[in-house]
Amino acid sequence: MGLLASPSRQWRFLLHPLLFTTISLLASFARAGLPGTWELLVADAGIASMHTAVTRFNTVVLLDRTNIGPSRLRLRLPHGGCRRNPRDAVLKRDCYAHSAVLDLATNRIRPLTILTDTWCSSGQFLPDGSLLQTGGDLDGVRKIRRFEPCDAAGGCDWVELDHVELADGRWYGTNQILPDGSVIVVGGRAANTVEYYPPREGGAVFFPFLADAGDKQMDNLYPYVHLLPDGHLFVFANDRAVSFDHKLARVVRQYPILEGGPRNYPSAGSSAMLALDGAYDTAVIVVCGGAPYGAFIERNTDEPARGSCGRIVATAAEPSWELEDMAFGRIMGDMVMLPTGDVLIVNGAQAGTQGFEMASDPCLYPLLYRPDQPAGLRFMTLTPTTIPRLYHSTANLLPDGRVLIAGSNPHYFYKFNAEFPTELRIEAFSPEYLSPDRANLRPALDEIPAAVRYGEAFDVYVSVPLPVVGIVEVNLNSAPFATHSFSQGQRLVKLAVTSAVPDGSGRYRIGCTAPPNAVVAPPGYYMAFAVNQGVPSVACWVQLAA
Repeated sequence: MGLLASPSRQWRFLLHPLLFTTISLLASFARAGLPGTWELLVADAGIASMHTAVTRFNTVVLLDRTNIGPSRLRLRLPHGGCRRNPRDAVLKRDCYAHSAVLDLATNRIRPLTILTDTWCSSGQFLPDGSLLQTGGDLDGVRKIRRFEPCDAAGGCDWVELDHVELADGRWYGTNQILPDGSVIVVGGRAANTVEYYPPREGGAVFFPFLADAGDKQMDNLYPYVHLLPDGHLFVFANDRAVSFDHKLARVVRQYPILEGGPRNYPSAGSSAMLALDGAYDTAVIVVCGGAPYGAFIERNTDEPARGSCGRIVATAAEPSWELEDMAFGRIMGDMVMLPTGDVLIVNGAQAGTQGFEMASDPCLYPLLYRPDQPAGLRFMTLTPTTIPRLYHSTANLLPDGRVLIAGSNPHYFYKFNAEFPTELRIEAFSPEYLSPDRANLRPALDEIPAAVRYGEAFDVYVSVPLPVVGIVEVNLNSAPFATHSFSQGQRLVKLAVTSAVPDGSGRYRIGCTAPPNAVVAPPGYYMAFAVNQGVPSVACWVQLAA
């Protein structure tokens, strides 16, 4: 690993002043030549977003936890009443907001009211576009909440459901939407079970795999769950994975162990399923980073993070892990599926583990994982941020192709006088495909249906400054619920398309076929991107339904 790969770790020694100046200049030049750009969207959001989700109204839900003391965002009374909890150790009467909505058009923040504790909870968008939010700690551990988004001028807010609750308490669980539009809730601390929303008869079902994957530091929390195109769930916990039949609630396949130690919370790797395309019969899963076993128990903030990634064809007859190395070791990284099919890996640290004040050496450099490149050439180092994003940070794809970066609070309460303070700033990272020299390639998605049905053939119309050469892709990105280094429900589906044909008015017509069924793409709202030579349009929201 070169000096540039990890400046904070490599430069911890004394140098002759002239030599140090020379190296600093070289590093600055190298940084200036790296792809991608950063911009500050919000200087003070008022809350640190532990959980983040983008809605079909081009707003962003920001969600922290309630038992954290004062935030820097006041509730707007009388619309939002104060939260009263006599058992809260910090604020018995809490008039601060712990959730908010960001309007992407203006970058303005509107406080939301959350009443029960959402610490380390889970979420997923439902087919109607509402956000389901489950679990947490203390008074929120069995709670189910719902947020029905609205446009920026609306007053939509959280609703805490009173008529239904979780069968088991869910703290550090994972949600995944299923083909029928219901949601499975998997795992959680002391909850080696699965259950469903809407609730199914029988309540929670024991999932022995999660119990077997546990260890002394509970490396089976926030399991990575991906819906495979065969209808089963790929569930990864610790260093192992299974294929789970959610209808019969049983394991139908065991995968080989992934070398390199634990990868889930608190050892904090990340995972993504690569784009589904072609016949939609192949699913490739990638799991990257993590902390060595024992770092969490020993509270070892200097233990170097793992830099290995495992890649497996989960649908293969004889699947096996292919190992490759990132440019840096990384814990608490976020993996974001870009509309091109590449994966952005961002946030995190190069040493320590997940937990309060248990990491060091922030990993400021994002990586671009290019799955179509040969092994050894898939990772590209990108322009670094200047803001460390450690524990409780998030990353989400935006409809304009940028990636929203929020959160980072490695402290139990908000703490601003620290080496790594509570972070209230919100940034956006623009991948290289948004650089000015590619503006002439960027398509505009001029016309697309607002709703399509499975298997439906439909046309879209695009315009491009330069003549179209080759195929213009039309790709559907889901809007996941990002928290704790994993984007729950993240999915990219590439549609079958025809060649772009000029329509005589300066536009191009592209014939598209919607995904064949809800196993390939569960029902709901997707960001539809036109992608021309690796450059995506601004997305239009499309509802996919039966």
